[in-house]
Amino acid sequence: MPHVRIDFAVGEAHHIYYELIDGQAEKPCLVFLHEGLGCTAMWKDFPRRLCEITGCSGLLYDRLGYGLSDALQQKRTLDYLHRYALDELPLVLAQVLAPQQAYILIGHSDGGSIALLHAAQRPERLCGIVTEAAHVFVENVTLDGIRVAEQAYADGKLRGLSKYHGDKTEQIFKAWSDTWLTPDFAKWNIEEQLPSIVCPALILQGIDDQYGTRRQVDAIVEAVPGARMQLLEQCGHTPHQEQATAVLELMNAFIQPLA
Repeated sequence: MPHVRIDFAVGEAHHIYYELIDGQAEKPCLVFLHEGLGCTAMWKDFPRRLCEITGCSGLLYDRLGYGLSDALQQKRTLDYLHRYALDELPLVLAQVLAPQQAYILIGHSDGGSIALLHAAQRPERLCGIVTEAAHVFVENVTLDGIRVAEQAYADGKLRGLSKYHGDKTEQIFKAWSDTWLTPDFAKWNIEEQLPSIVCPALILQGIDDQYGTRRQVDAIVEAVPGARMQLLEQCGHTPHQEQATAVLELMNAFIQPLA
């Protein structure tokens, strides 16, 4: 299985699992950033379908602590999304993509927030970002949804996660739920970063998203110059699964002019 060795600090190295999808060399690579309990495998066939219709290559990887990557070695900090966006993602891109390869970020939930934070740094090769169900601040509905998931996990209703995360399942679930439900995390907010984003952006969210309201989308679109939005009917937190055809069409229309 393909892994890259990531040196986050002196004496601290980890192995990150990744997958590549072939595409046309002259087009940007689509980099898929999974949700807070997700991983490469949980994207299912959506990345391959999007790469096929756009002609772009693709990169998927499991962030540290997830899927087939190494387990977390330290307790998650409240700035964990910043660390994934500003430390881990650039290192993965540097090791896996060709030196001059342009890329477009496709981020879901936590992955969408990571895409926004990364784009705010104005990386030279970043052509655009697409977010699904991204968060830029904490809402009560988000915390309520996490509490529901926490109870479901305690009741054994989320055993399917172990198929993807193996013996890291308990650790990564608690890292997710405990961090978001920590009182100090209620102050987490990245809205001030958004005006720094200069690349094209497509912001997607399901109208019935159980983890966020339209306030998230409005905040992003109002702050990011030229950002486009689309709210999807009869759709919850995972648009690329619940409304796959519509999302493929929206993303393809956004990506083609950039590619």
